[in-house]
Amino acid sequence: MIDKEQLAAKLDELIAETERKIAGYEEMSAPVSPDDAIGRVSRMDAINNKAVAEAALRTARRKLDRLKTMQSNLDDPKLGICKRCGRPIPTQRLLLMPESPFCVRCASA
Repeated sequence: MIDKEQLAAKLDELIAETERKIAGYEEMSAPVSPDDAIGRVSRMDAINNKAVAEAALRTARRKLDRLKTMQSNLDDPKLGICKRCGRPIPTQRLLLMPESPFCVRCASA
């Protein structure tokens, strides 16, 4: 049986952590100003770092959306049931990756 209070607390924690990461990624993915006298190689490095930060930002935003969806579904009677195979998702899996609607077997398939 799923401990909904424990899961809710974990979701709150992960949502806050992900929101902090998003704020950091947004700052790191700010445009690289051509007016900065940082040199050509350094500018290319800055542009590459910006692209990496933008990818991380997209990933974090998707995770935040899934976490908030799970949080809004805490009262759903199907909570903890794999959306692919219909089997119960182990509680430890839910606590480790609450944003995933799949059991380990279906997630890796």
